[in-house]
Amino acid sequence: MILFSDNELLELLSDDLPYLDLTTSLQEKSNLKAKLDIFTREDIVVSCSEESCQIAKLMNCEVVHYLSSKTKASKGDLVLSFIGTYENIHKIWRTTQLIVEYSSKIATYTATMKQNIAEVNPNCQLLTTRKTYPFAKKFCIKSILNGGALVHRLNLSESLLFFPNHRVVYKDDLEFYKDIETFKIKMPEKKIVVESSTFKDSEHLLEYGVDVLQLDKMSKEDIKKVVQLRNQSYKYVKIVCSGGININNAKEYASLGIDAIVTSAMYSCGMSDFGSKITIL
Repeated sequence: MILFSDNELLELLSDDLPYLDLTTSLQEKSNLKAKLDIFTREDIVVSCSEESCQIAKLMNCEVVHYLSSKTKASKGDLVLSFIGTYENIHKIWRTTQLIVEYSSKIATYTATMKQNIAEVNPNCQLLTTRKTYPFAKKFCIKSILNGGALVHRLNLSESLLFFPNHRVVYKDDLEFYKDIETFKIKMPEKKIVVESSTFKDSEHLLEYGVDVLQLDKMSKEDIKKVVQLRNQSYKYVKIVCSGGININNAKEYASLGIDAIVTSAMYSCGMSDFGSKITIL
């Protein structure tokens, strides 16, 4: 479970509220009791509603209703409802709504993509990259977890992944292939993952003992050939596909018999359509 501290959430709120709410201060109605209802205008998987509730509580508002993360909500469903002073309700309004708008979109996109994959290959995993939008990795990762995906790679420190740009220090690919065994000796608890974009290169990597092949932007015909070769002679090797895979074509790739799809598509899928209403009690 990924948790956000009070300080992190207050810092987020301070982006929208660095000093006072100038608009409501002019009205001089700050102590009236008010209710904020936030509802969805589309079918979604709710995500990060708990963080919105945490912000509400930090601003002395009462949480009277919320749908927990991973809940499937239908168009028109009430997702969040807070009661507090008119001034405090306005202070938290946009931030609490924005959190669920962004997070729920990512979670919903992820859940739909995962469902599409499962329809053709129940064993194929949906994994996300470390290419989250800047300053929002924790938020993005929590959102994809709520949508049912797992993490391909969180950062440079926790996994091994050799890209073509790592091969520039070798005189040729053969020298790199021969180094795979050395990598395994140095890091016996880690899997050696190598990105490849051609069948011939993948064939050599299998021969030299790679643990995971990441096939990037490879043609579907070549992917089929790599999977077939793996199934025949290298059953211990896992095959993941990356590069341009999204909600529209994930099912096609999953049907090829691969072990996982790696994507960043959900990080740029936009926002869910939410609405809100403030009433005076």
